[in-house]
Amino acid sequence: MKTIFNLLGLNIYDYGLPPEPMAAPCLTLHFNNFPVLLLFLKRKISSKIELSDSSKVSGSMETIQETGSLEHFIVGSVPTLIYIPNFIADIEEEQLVKNIYGAPVSKWKSLKNRRLQNWGGVVHEKGLIAQDLPSWLTRITQRIQEESGLFPSAINHVLINEYLPNQGIMPHQDGPAYYPVVAILSLRSPVLMDFDPHPNLKRNIESSTNSVDNKICEGETTEINVSKRSEDDRCSFSILLMPRSLLIFKDKAYSEYLHSIKDDDVQQCNGAVNVTRNTIDNGLFGSLCNSGQVVDKEGETDDIVIHRTNTRLSLTCRVVTKVHKNLLRL
Repeated sequence: MKTIFNLLGLNIYDYGLPPEPMAAPCLTLHFNNFPVLLLFLKRKISSKIELSDSSKVSGSMETIQETGSLEHFIVGSVPTLIYIPNFIADIEEEQLVKNIYGAPVSKWKSLKNRRLQNWGGVVHEKGLIAQDLPSWLTRITQRIQEESGLFPSAINHVLINEYLPNQGIMPHQDGPAYYPVVAILSLRSPVLMDFDPHPNLKRNIESSTNSVDNKICEGETTEINVSKRSEDDRCSFSILLMPRSLLIFKDKAYSEYLHSIKDDDVQQCNGAVNVTRNTIDNGLFGSLCNSGQVVDKEGETDDIVIHRTNTRLSLTCRVVTKVHKNLLRL
């Protein structure tokens, strides 16, 4: 056991395990921690294996810990989208799914195009009427907060959405009650998420462009103080969310764009900001491509097409800045 820990660069004392075979009380501690140990070792070994040049294309939390920065995981040109593949291990995904479907039936709310669970309390116009998150959610939200360093306090609200293969969500923005950073953990099935400029942004850009064109046509050559935006800042874009990945977005991507998922069970994702020639060549899709069931490369151009064959779950994790513990105060 000690040899295994040494190979992984771990300190055996940090995990409640005896450094050498010892008396029965210590062995009891050993076996009590064994399931946790197996989970941790699986994740640690996977991280070690993935720390090759190709893994830096697909990413891993080990890389974040080593670099101390999320910059490696920024995708696209619109500030700021952070995409972290394989944020959790298979066994962690399985446990989350088990906990989600093990929740009381009353936790589910059925909408027209999906079901959802609301954890953390009710978001009121004056803030959050708070309820404690269950421990199985707190473990993952605490990890997201600590390892991203982007949230001002503990994540206190989680929406769990369930999508059937042909279900999506209309273009929308998160409300003003939330701190302007959102983290979305995807489970079970891949999906393409679309980002479109907010209609107000489009109108402002068109108005500014027309104003400049008119002044040029009228022969005016004085400098015009118009905010310059790149084409990328005003164009729609998409991002491919693979199972077990974490997407975090903030800044303009949060405040100036709507995000949505189309009601399609087949989606083409060549133009996704996190799908490049390198990610295809270095096996980003790995076993999914080999299975021929979820991701296909079609035609001479290697079009990437995903088939939404399974139910998808997502955990939308946010911070509500105003919290009310006592309903009567409202």
